[in-house]
Amino acid sequence: MNTAFYIAAIVAVISTLMVIIEFNPVHALLYLIVSLLSVAVIFFLLGAPFAAALEVIVYAGAIMVLFVFVVMMLNLGPQSAAGERSGWPGRLWFGPFVLTAALLAELVFVLRGGGAVGFREVGPQEVGLALFGPYLFGTELASMLLLSGLIGAYHLGIGFKAAGKEKDSL
Repeated sequence: MNTAFYIAAIVAVISTLMVIIEFNPVHALLYLIVSLLSVAVIFFLLGAPFAAALEVIVYAGAIMVLFVFVVMMLNLGPQSAAGERSGWPGRLWFGPFVLTAALLAELVFVLRGGGAVGFREVGPQEVGLALFGPYLFGTELASMLLLSGLIGAYHLGIGFKAAGKEKDSL
C-alpha cells in the first residue's frame, strides 16, 4: 500500500504543479482532472471509498464541467480558436497520458488485491457524524471559505459585466 500511496501522491503533486505552470486554461483543466483523480485514489487507498467516489463524481465530474463551460464562455479570441482547431501536438498529450496511466495501473493493482488496505471502510453516516461532531468547527470554517469564494466570484463577475457594457457603449 505504501508504494501505491506514494505513486498517487507523486502524480497528484506533479499534475497540480502542471496546473499552476500551464498557460493554456484548457490544458490546466486537464491536469486538474488528473490531480483530482489521484486524490480520489489516495482516499480509496486510505480506506474511504465513499470519499473517493465523491471526489470523482463531485469534483472531477460536476465542477470540472462547470470550469470547462466557463473557459468556453470566456471566448479567448481567434488565436485560441485556431489553436483548438489544430489540435494538440503529440508531445503535449504525453504528460497527462503518463500520469493517468500510472493512476490506472495503480488502481488495477490495488483492486486485484495487490495492495492490502489496513483501514476499515467508512460509510456516509460515519462521515456525516464525524463532520458534524468533533470536526464541526473545521466544517463550518470550510463552508465560510467556500461562501467567501462564491461572493468574490460574484463581485468579479459583476465587475467584468460592467466593464463589458461600458466597452460596448463606446
